[in-house]
Amino acid sequence: MGSELVTHHHLDRRAVVYVRQSTPHQVLTNQESLRLQYALRARAHQLGWHEADIEVVDADLGLSGASVAGREGFKNLVARVALGEVGLILSIEVTRLARNCSDWYPLLDLCGRHGCLIGDRDGLYDPALPDGRLVLGLKGTVSEMELYTIRSRLTSGLLAKAARGELALQLPTGFVRDPSGVVIQDPNCEVRSRIALVFSTFLERRTTVRVVGLLRARDLTLPRRDQHGDICWRAPTIAAVTSILRNPAYAGAFVYGRTRLGPPGANGRQKQRRRSAAEWRIVVRDKYPAYVDWDTFERIQAIMANNHADYQSVRGGRGITRNGAALLHGITWCGECGHKMTVRYKGGCAYACTYLQRQHGSAHTECLRAPSIDEAVSKAFLEAVAPAELEALARAERARRDAEADLRRAEEQQLQRLRYEASLAERQYRRVDPDNRLVAAELERRWEASLVGLRRAEEALARRQDPVPARTGMSDRQLRARAAELGGQLPEIWADPATAQVHRKALLRCLIDKVVLTRLGRDRAGVRIVWRGGAVTPLEVDLPVNALAALPRAAEMEARVIELA
Repeated sequence: MGSELVTHHHLDRRAVVYVRQSTPHQVLTNQESLRLQYALRARAHQLGWHEADIEVVDADLGLSGASVAGREGFKNLVARVALGEVGLILSIEVTRLARNCSDWYPLLDLCGRHGCLIGDRDGLYDPALPDGRLVLGLKGTVSEMELYTIRSRLTSGLLAKAARGELALQLPTGFVRDPSGVVIQDPNCEVRSRIALVFSTFLERRTTVRVVGLLRARDLTLPRRDQHGDICWRAPTIAAVTSILRNPAYAGAFVYGRTRLGPPGANGRQKQRRRSAAEWRIVVRDKYPAYVDWDTFERIQAIMANNHADYQSVRGGRGITRNGAALLHGITWCGECGHKMTVRYKGGCAYACTYLQRQHGSAHTECLRAPSIDEAVSKAFLEAVAPAELEALARAERARRDAEADLRRAEEQQLQRLRYEASLAERQYRRVDPDNRLVAAELERRWEASLVGLRRAEEALARRQDPVPARTGMSDRQLRARAAELGGQLPEIWADPATAQVHRKALLRCLIDKVVLTRLGRDRAGVRIVWRGGAVTPLEVDLPVNALAALPRAAEMEARVIELA
């Protein structure tokens, strides 16, 4: 049965049947919908098109109609309409073509300009006629509103479930769900202890780079999930350690909305960007069994943020300690503008403030020589820590013993796992039929590889055996007695050339929050030490000058020298 809208101008061109379903799951399960869409070929034949002039476009199966991104079939169809090659577009309903008015109305304009009809199961429409454009416009608007309603219902239900902490998100390594759906820690004790080792090592070393370096030095691997969700052991990387330290699930918190979609790139795709902790949408504490408490987790985030040296903002991070000559690198602030000062090594070590030059083009840059300032701050620091030296030494030794015990336990657990894998490979090899060489050769290769890995781990553990076990077994009472005998050693250790500069900087940052520098004259500087806790110590430091004439009393000194001569 034909239609009065169909003319020979339409029949001279091709009829296109557009087939689409929104998700791959619908493609596999909703077979009846697919059958109805492909059956539209018969509808086009009834309207007068020959079988050879009917074409089916199904390149967009499994793709959403919310936008044209990734829908090559729809883009090709629009281009062919613009070229005047299509006389009829058939779809089971307009939602198959587009669920977005910004995509739907340009198609209507092109069809109306080039004389292309649009049909669905309800009828045939001509976008060039007012009645046809009105009906198609209303259908497109209803389709877009329907998509918004579906999304709104799904999103509200998802947020309600997330607010209770019951949304089943993908769990990080170290957590599993029991048969009832309750989240528990991984029953594998090696996985649990390795994740706990990452947190304890970071609290001791305070940088992810040093954590990775220590794990690699001890040949320790990290548990990760493969593409199937199974546990696999891989070499530690900075990205892997950072993802563990930044994940609030290890602090027992369920968090939803940690990422957001950024602006679309050149290919039209939007990348996910990480939100700050203050921007997380939903946070439910004490939902998971925690590896660390929430206060420790927040302290770790503060340390990681502080490790990023930011010289642009007023409250920039201090950065990690390095082996540079400047002792106060990262903790010096300008007393004039309030911004962070950088370090210059050209022409001698100095602290410089270039904020006014960078932001306002000023020719003035404040530059203060570092050696005399570092000496004054070091002296104040040693005077402040003298009463607590013995207790600090005892705490440091206990922390060293605990860290060494954790590392030794991790190595032993890894060795136990490698022994099990070697034993499993041996059993698999012995069970195979010896005549089946295709399988036996591969199992033999796996057995040999596991034995090689086991031997390397055993040799590495044997090389790292502590040669002085008596020291690690020293009790706190013995440690205090020895510390009392060595009392007052910190100034000598501080002045020892063998002490690394990075260790001096780390000690300073334990007590000093920042040092504010102000030039009082050509040969003097004001130093204000802000200690942890808010206490402030003001100092005045003499600075070296390039000429005697730069001294404040240079004229008086010159007259006195002439008088004595």
